[in-house]
Amino acid sequence: MLYIVPTPVGNLKDFTFRAIEVLKNSDLILAEDTRTSGRLLKEYSIEASMKSFHIHNEHKMLDGILEKLNAGLTISLVSDAGTPGISDPGFLLCRAARENNIEISCLPGPTAFVPALVNAGLPCDRFHFEGFLPHKKGRQTRLKYLASLEETFVLYESPHRIIKAIGQLIEFCGNDRPASISREISKLHEEVINGSLLEIKTALKQKPSIKGEFVVVVGGTNSLAKN
Repeated sequence: MLYIVPTPVGNLKDFTFRAIEVLKNSDLILAEDTRTSGRLLKEYSIEASMKSFHIHNEHKMLDGILEKLNAGLTISLVSDAGTPGISDPGFLLCRAARENNIEISCLPGPTAFVPALVNAGLPCDRFHFEGFLPHKKGRQTRLKYLASLEETFVLYESPHRIIKAIGQLIEFCGNDRPASISREISKLHEEVINGSLLEIKTALKQKPSIKGEFVVVVGGTNSLAKN
């Protein structure tokens, strides 16, 4: 059995009773970073064995993990924060498990873009999740596509690229496109900035320092007509 176990994106209390139970009963926990996950396991007195499983080793780890699953072991996959497979390792393992008729159970739980999307106050009955944009090749093409969408779209961005990203969104979407950015979700210094893309860029440039991963929510072309 392979379990996909979401972990808190901020506050360690954002963890389900079932997730704790599954991890405690796992023969092996695959963790994106064993040091990060180790702190969470210690918080909940979870003593299961851990191994690193991340973007740089997931291909070479697959065969060994499948052997363990076929031998009857219960294995859980966690990422540093949120739900594995959502802009984190997980897809390759899930696909391989399905191809080998191994049962998979993905637990419900934290995902950073959901609270940011709902908190933005933009239409979310239909939305597009983009995740991280390409750093170079294909970036302009994706931005042009996103700017044309009628529905709200969601991006992830790092603190050292956020101002540049907002500037590029302005270039393709215009100054007045409504948007929202969230950082440090569910942590002590959680922050949400709402407004037009231009207003958000101005607010960011006034900050002495920018920390934390960002979720960027941008209204679609329909949002302009509704304002």
